[in-house]
Amino acid sequence: MPDAVTLAPAAPSARFTLRARAAAIAAAAAPLGTGLPEVACRAATAGVVAALWLGPDEWLLLAPEAEGPALAARLAAALDGLPHALVDVGHRQGGLLLGGPAATEALNAGCPLDFDPDAFPIGMCTRTVLAKAEIVLWRLGAESFRVEAARSFMPYVRQFLEEAGRAFAAA
Repeated sequence: MPDAVTLAPAAPSARFTLRARAAAIAAAAAPLGTGLPEVACRAATAGVVAALWLGPDEWLLLAPEAEGPALAARLAAALDGLPHALVDVGHRQGGLLLGGPAATEALNAGCPLDFDPDAFPIGMCTRTVLAKAEIVLWRLGAESFRVEAARSFMPYVRQFLEEAGRAFAAA
């Protein structure tokens, strides 16, 4: 099964963390094109922009790299005067796209989560660990995930997933 696990770099992305409370959460909806998810561990998307819930008042915002400055400007204008923190973390982390029929098994080689579709459905996201690295994991489809990690850990995360994938390719 040579394509049991596929791994590719995610397209270059703008990344922001947003910390906010009720008034700023509501104000962020228009520039994002979607409301921020307020249900734990869920993502919301609108076109090319995604908002991933990381905590009760924290979201990771993703957009194509070229959209970053415009998105930041729209958010700054909408959130002006409201208590919030919007931080550009685009150079802090990178992304990988993981897929294939054994993607969940490759993740489980180093991640303690239950990837059964009932426990971790499409659209779910969370901050977790993969072996010794902290990651943000987002389920994009039945057999596809986006993995975000600190750039300094990206070679480790990539190698870990490649080795785990080879184990399933040989099976």
